[in-house]
Amino acid sequence: MKLKVIAFDADDTLWVNEPYFLQTEKKFCSLLEDFLPHHTISNELFKIEIDNLSLYGYGIKGYILSMIEAAMKISERKIGIDAIERIMDYGKEMLNEPIELLDGVDNVLSSLKNHYRLVVATKGDLLDQERKLKKSGLAHYFHHIEIMSDKKEDDYIKLIKHLDIKPSEFLMVGNSLKSDIMPVLNIGGHAIHVPFHTTWAHEHIETNLSHDNFKQADTLAEILPYILT
Repeated sequence: MKLKVIAFDADDTLWVNEPYFLQTEKKFCSLLEDFLPHHTISNELFKIEIDNLSLYGYGIKGYILSMIEAAMKISERKIGIDAIERIMDYGKEMLNEPIELLDGVDNVLSSLKNHYRLVVATKGDLLDQERKLKKSGLAHYFHHIEIMSDKKEDDYIKLIKHLDIKPSEFLMVGNSLKSDIMPVLNIGGHAIHVPFHTTWAHEHIETNLSHDNFKQADTLAEILPYILT
């Protein structure tokens, strides 16, 4: 690989994210358990989240709005104002969660920083992702921060043009095959998949991926032998 830029997804690649959504979903289901079983509540919330992506995008703020909408629908508008306030509190708690870095992040970034331009390429709410990056203490490693509304082929093409490189000079590292890996491979870039133990259902795909530009690593530390050779 004749690389110039290595991009990292943020949530569940550099730091923990999805478990906080799962914890909040459990609390949300418990809040509404008088109306429907937990698994039905989860399914309704997920449907509303997906329907709202084009309006709110990815992130906690959109999740809060989707929870409120789901609560109204599930309860047939019988939910009280106290429950709505509880849902808003759940969201604020998520926004104030500490940043828990995944194992090996500092070592990987410090090992690569002097050899390549490092980039954060992540989806989500602008203010929330900027807050998390600042709290993480990792910002000094990165040449560029790209907070994307989505991660499709056109979004990566735009990023690569901004970085003034060829797709073959770009490597993406992330935990989502759907968002971090497949689009980059499809435009001629390189990608390393580092799975996280939980993945949002919207990001989950079943595939036995075989591609010359693709590598799989069990941990972030395992990407170094693929790159520093």
